[in-house]
Amino acid sequence: MIRTPRDLRLLLTLLAVTVSFVQGTAAQADTSSFAWPEGKRGAVSLSFDDARLSQIDAGMALLDRHGVKATFYVLPQAVEQRMGGWKQAIAAGHEIGNHSLNHPCSANFPWARHKALESYSLEQMRSEITEANRRLEELLGVTPSVFAYPCGQKFVGRGRGTQSYVPLIAELFIAGRSWLDESPNDPVYCDLAKLTGVEMDGKDFEDVRPLLERVKETGQWLVLAGHEMGPTGIQTTRANMLEELIAYAQDPANELWIAPVGTVARYVAKQGGCR
Repeated sequence: MIRTPRDLRLLLTLLAVTVSFVQGTAAQADTSSFAWPEGKRGAVSLSFDDARLSQIDAGMALLDRHGVKATFYVLPQAVEQRMGGWKQAIAAGHEIGNHSLNHPCSANFPWARHKALESYSLEQMRSEITEANRRLEELLGVTPSVFAYPCGQKFVGRGRGTQSYVPLIAELFIAGRSWLDESPNDPVYCDLAKLTGVEMDGKDFEDVRPLLERVKETGQWLVLAGHEMGPTGIQTTRANMLEELIAYAQDPANELWIAPVGTVARYVAKQGGCR
């Protein structure tokens, strides 16, 4: 029985907590009801940016040895340095994604001031991205269907003139991946044009394992993002971490689907997810 204002406040607090719990439970139920292929409990995609030389010279053999297909978001100019290797990667089933022509980022990065997003228009960004696709078709015979935002930044312009170019990516690609995000993607609620990308550079397997376990528990989709591939170094996805990650994902007991970004994105879209 409500006798005082304090009693009323307590009742309202209890109702708010109950509603929050019910909503959270419903959202979790929605995600857990999403059906991954072959009874898998969640999905993992490995992705790498920039067409770094180490990806061809060191990392590709590791992936191929385990039969794992990854997504490589490349720059046409960088591809030209290892043309044969990139053609072999495509033949092996790896996915080639668009990472723009010139890798434009915010002018807050001194190296980007001659290609700063603050000075771009949507028309310039469209031209840059479509030209990158054209060049990759010319060089490798494939037209990318997935995109990774350089520096994870999704805008052009400055101040009141700032505009998102996410709608452009949604128009041109099946999926767009961000960078330096904190969580996996929910296959029911995510936006395919701005998938979260979680950094895997510089990490040991024990740093990544909690994310994999979370994916198993929640039915989510983890998109990992890296750069160099090797034993150690700046912006490097460590080979020993990859070995352990792949072994974990391929263990039948863990029931994880490991596949390129575009492959998973098409499956999610077909299932009516990421609305």
